[in-house]
Amino acid sequence: MKLQLALDMADLDAALRVLRAVHRYIDIVEIGTPLALREGVRAIGAVKRHHGGLPVLADFKIIDGGGEEARIAFDAGADFVTVLALAHDETVRAVVDAARRAGRQVVADLLGVADIGRRAGELLGMGVDYLCVHTASDLGHTGGNPLDGLRALRDAVPPSRLAVAGGVSPALLPEIVRENPAIVVAGRSIAAAPDPAAAAREMRAMIGSGMRT
Repeated sequence: MKLQLALDMADLDAALRVLRAVHRYIDIVEIGTPLALREGVRAIGAVKRHHGGLPVLADFKIIDGGGEEARIAFDAGADFVTVLALAHDETVRAVVDAARRAGRQVVADLLGVADIGRRAGELLGMGVDYLCVHTASDLGHTGGNPLDGLRALRDAVPPSRLAVAGGVSPALLPEIVRENPAIVVAGRSIAAAPDPAAAAREMRAMIGSGMRT
């Protein structure tokens, strides 16, 4: 099980400060959508320069222009890119094709999908590498939690193909770990903590596996 840090702040310097504090505890660093919108692919390059050993996910949330937008991320050094599960099938296929040509991977974000079981099967059939169960941040405390999506996919998708994001906290993490997704995405619970390194260390201990040097 891998721990992914979502850098969702819009300030690159602030994002790099957090990453410097926690990099040894995480497996994947995510260029969050606000950071990508503010800084563009410069953010991908900056992370690669400072922490080249960490795989980088560009959370572009592609909805159209699949091949071109995916290539922008991959040319900048991203190892993963996200496509919205709501995108047209041809868009998804174009993103997957760009990833295969670049030797990279695709995460489909299930945000907003009504029938996630059906769509998950379709996305896996199109070659998507991971499916991300995602609780929208705009829903605050009224939108359920990511466990609902994980449990809905329990019998339809191998856990090794699942990621979970949105509302992931130390309090919720033990239940998430029991569902055994491949990737756990933490954002504010680490980045906005009084001590990000301590928060990341705690989550790493709960997930298990090694610490980066």
